[in-house]
Amino acid sequence: MSVGVARISRAFTYLWVNRVYAQWVGRKPAEIIGRTLAQVLGEQAMGEIQPRAKDLLAGRRVQYERLSQYHALGKRWVQITAEPTHDATGRPDGWVAVVFDIHDRKLAEETLREADRRKDDFLAVLAHELRNPLAPIRNAVAILGKKDQLDPEVAWSRDVIDRQVDQLTRLVDDLLDIGRISRGRLALRKERVALERVVDMALETSRPHINAAGHRLSVILPAEAAVLDADPARLAQVFANLLNNAARYTPPEGSISLSAAVEANEAVISVEDNGIGFGPEAAARLFEPFSPLTSASGRAHGGLGLGLSLVQGIVALHGGKVEGRSEGAGHGSQFVVRLPLAMGVQQAVHAPRAAAAPMAAAGRRILVADDNKDTADSLQRVLQLYGYDVRVAYDGATALRLGAAFRPEVAVLDIGMPGANGYEVAREIRKQQGPQIKLVALTGWGQEGDRRRAMEAGFDFHLTKPVDPGTLNDLLSEVAPK
Repeated sequence: MSVGVARISRAFTYLWVNRVYAQWVGRKPAEIIGRTLAQVLGEQAMGEIQPRAKDLLAGRRVQYERLSQYHALGKRWVQITAEPTHDATGRPDGWVAVVFDIHDRKLAEETLREADRRKDDFLAVLAHELRNPLAPIRNAVAILGKKDQLDPEVAWSRDVIDRQVDQLTRLVDDLLDIGRISRGRLALRKERVALERVVDMALETSRPHINAAGHRLSVILPAEAAVLDADPARLAQVFANLLNNAARYTPPEGSISLSAAVEANEAVISVEDNGIGFGPEAAARLFEPFSPLTSASGRAHGGLGLGLSLVQGIVALHGGKVEGRSEGAGHGSQFVVRLPLAMGVQQAVHAPRAAAAPMAAAGRRILVADDNKDTADSLQRVLQLYGYDVRVAYDGATALRLGAAFRPEVAVLDIGMPGANGYEVAREIRKQQGPQIKLVALTGWGQEGDRRRAMEAGFDFHLTKPVDPGTLNDLLSEVAPK
């Protein structure tokens, strides 16, 4: 055998070893038999074995991995599987240990973990670098939208830029979500929610894509209440992704339907189209990341192939299943999502909170600090159009000086600034002005760890670039007076 094997007594002495085991420890088999584990392997190894020997002598199988020093091999990772042996009365009288050399596998696993860590770091940096230029673009579009534009070409151009910024932002978020799902770190904010509300949220996102392609859309929802324990934003992302895919992979003026039904204890939601469909070879990799569908001619239809992978991951986190069906290329597609219904009283559904009307913003003092001049200046102009009194700083030290003199009611701070970073500025402004000032982190760093560090530094809110100016205005209108 290519593995080391040894039989050991209750007294921790070797009863028998095979040739491989003897070679590893640098002795002949006859020199090992009769000696104790401590004499052959050393006191440190004996200390690790003793707690496991208790399980073995109680009749339980043991398996573990350890980094061991062997005379003939050097330091090697090994996997040890040990089975108790029994005397004629059935009492455990020792054990047989089989030792596998797994060193190469462990090194390969470590290499993969390191590669995975570097990939995560790369995606986080990439997202940050992409979000920074997207922020001033979105602000500039908002400024154009607030101005009177009589030229229809200018209005059309503004809308195109706005839609493409949305698309780029979604791609960045999808890349990070895939990483979070693969590491089991995608957090859900569950509540009791009506399926109808989730579908409405998805349609709000997807309808512009469907309308732009001239598709006909039908929506059929169940007459009876379908209530889920779910994260409404994430489930809306699921159905929006399915609807967007249907719009993308269906030729212009096609048909798309979303239908839902209640079956036993499940909500069953189907998104169907008469688009390009897919064959058996595509079905096998349908939910793999970076596997976009192609038409029968081999033409790709855009996208990174992340949408279905995200759908599967989010549905699984909700305890559900998703499957894709097609009768072949050119015969359309159907995706069916099954989700467990909420247990308990159906009436306990959280209705969507009515949006409060923004309060008058005139004269509210806002400090904006960002080392990206375009981002800071464009955000200043947007907020001034909403009626705020805005001061701008391009580094942390200037932000602190302005904060002391200007006494803002809200500070909107980037994190990665020279002089003093956003965390340092937040802590110092909090010392100067106390709890009455509201601190908003507006940054390209959007991981859970980034949000946690922002809260620990004293921020009240953490927003990821590019933020919708209207959303930011709603937030500022709500918190500035308080």
